[in-house]
Amino acid sequence: MSRPKLPDLAGLTQAQKDELIVSLWETLVAMDAAEGPGPGADEAPPASVGTSPETLSARIRDTAPSRRARASAPSAARLGKVSDVLEWRPLHWLVLLVGLGFLADFGVGWYQRRALAQQDQAALALRSAAMEGLYVELVRVSYEPDGKSYRATLNMQNRDPAHPLYVMLSPARAFVQVGLSWREVPSQAPQNTGWGVVKLQGGQAYSLLFQADVDDWSQLIPGYMHVLIQSDMLISRSSAPRDDIVERNNRFYVYLKPQGADDAAIKARSNFPGVPPVFIPMPPH
Repeated sequence: MSRPKLPDLAGLTQAQKDELIVSLWETLVAMDAAEGPGPGADEAPPASVGTSPETLSARIRDTAPSRRARASAPSAARLGKVSDVLEWRPLHWLVLLVGLGFLADFGVGWYQRRALAQQDQAALALRSAAMEGLYVELVRVSYEPDGKSYRATLNMQNRDPAHPLYVMLSPARAFVQVGLSWREVPSQAPQNTGWGVVKLQGGQAYSLLFQADVDDWSQLIPGYMHVLIQSDMLISRSSAPRDDIVERNNRFYVYLKPQGADDAAIKARSNFPGVPPVFIPMPPH
């Protein structure tokens, strides 16, 4: 005898499932009555045997869905969503990967543009501090006791003392004009001083010793040499800079009276009201 085909439970409604349960219960009760009492008939039958189909149907109607059924519903929904994603076609995956690639490229580009903008802003602020916030001047040029050397004294001033500048002083240089060109003359830092990094919060002076032993120097003003003092420096906000460095070149032009010059002859030629000064500063050019 072939077994009866079971119905598709997944395709039944809740009402149809209830009817199926009642029908199975009626069949079970009928089979139990046909077999008659067996061994142990004196024992009381189980409580479920005495339940009528009407009572069972009423209990099914009044019983709420089980917690397991309620809990499994969202899980089934989630599994359905995952299975939908897994069933995507290659074209869907390709579109997704291309979209993610464009999104990643946009993020990298945005980060790079922001970093470059911040670097440009920091570089602009440093350049402003180095060129406008740092004041450098040639204070004076004087004779040295040896009768042949000169001392140029310069001063640098940080106009924003709350934000120190780190200044790397390169060896200063001196030039004397000969004809239409400039000739460099020997120069050095004074004894017990040198060039190097200076943490500048306020002002600081530094000096240069040089000799101007040149015979054929040009006389733009009668009796005076035309001299150039050059002081180059590297400027940063950090004591250990990397790329945050600004280069600044300071050039000062002066007319310098040679040691041992005849003041009377110079005064006669240039109409100085008093003793001709050792040096006459010029505007930057």
